[in-house]
Amino acid sequence: MVKKIIGGAAKYSATDLFQATTQLHTLRKAATNTWDQADVMLVPTAPTAYTIEAVLAEPFDTNRRIGLYTNFVNLLDFAACAVPASMRSDGLPFGITLIGPAGSDRMLADLAQRFHQRTGLTLGATGEKLPPPVLTLLGADSVKVAVVGAHLSGLPLNHELTQRGARLERVARTAPHYRLFALPGTTPPKPGMMRVVSGDGHAIELEVWSLPASAFGSFVAGIPSPLGIGRIELEDGESVQGFVCESWALAEAQEVSQFGGWRAYIASLKGS
Repeated sequence: MVKKIIGGAAKYSATDLFQATTQLHTLRKAATNTWDQADVMLVPTAPTAYTIEAVLAEPFDTNRRIGLYTNFVNLLDFAACAVPASMRSDGLPFGITLIGPAGSDRMLADLAQRFHQRTGLTLGATGEKLPPPVLTLLGADSVKVAVVGAHLSGLPLNHELTQRGARLERVARTAPHYRLFALPGTTPPKPGMMRVVSGDGHAIELEVWSLPASAFGSFVAGIPSPLGIGRIELEDGESVQGFVCESWALAEAQEVSQFGGWRAYIASLKGS
C-alpha cells in the first residue's frame, strides 16, 4: 500500500509540484483567516467505521475516505486532537476531532480532556470509569488575566488568548472603583479603563482568563500603547492582572461606564 501511494508521484513533474505548492500556500493563507472568527473547529474524526474485511478488500480507497474530515489539517498547518465522543446505537464508537491554529496543541489537549470527562464513557471496552484528569495545563504555571474589551469572548482579539492556550475561568466585575472609556481611532474598537477614587467609579463587567505563564510575556508584548497590564481589583476582593490605560489617552475619549461593560456598549451602537 505504501508503495502504491509513493508510486503515484511518478505521473507528476517538478513543475507540477511547484505549482501545487504555490496553490497550497495560497489556500493556507486563506484558511488561516478562519481563526479570526472561530476559536475551535469540530469535525467527525471519520465519516464511518469500516470492518477489517472492508479495509483488507480495498485498503487504498477506504483509508483515503477515513481521512475525509481531517486530511487537510497537516496541509494547512493546523493543530488537531481526536477524542472519543459517544457510542452509536449499533455499538460502534464515534469520535470527534478538535482543530485549531498552529501552536494551539495545549489548548486543544486541555479542551479534549475536559470534553472526554463529560461524555460519561468508560475506559475503552473495559467498562471501567475514566480516571481523574491527569493533564494539568493551567494551574500553578498560569496567570489570571482580566480583559474588559476587544479580548472578550466572541470579540475580535479573543484569538490572542485562545491561540496561546488560555481558558476562560469566569465572568466577573471589578470593584466599583473604575471608569471605562471608548478610545478614539482604535481598530478594532478598544476601551480604556482607569481606576478612580473610591465612590467615584463603577463596577465594570469583565472576563477572567487563565493564561499559561510561558505565553504571558508574548501576550503582554503585543499590547499597544496607551494600554498596559496592571493589577485589577475584582468585586469579590480578588486582585488579578488586567488591562489598564494611561490617563493621557482618556482626555478626549467618550466615557461609557454607564453601560456597565464594553459588550453592552458595543450592543448599544448596533441598536442605534
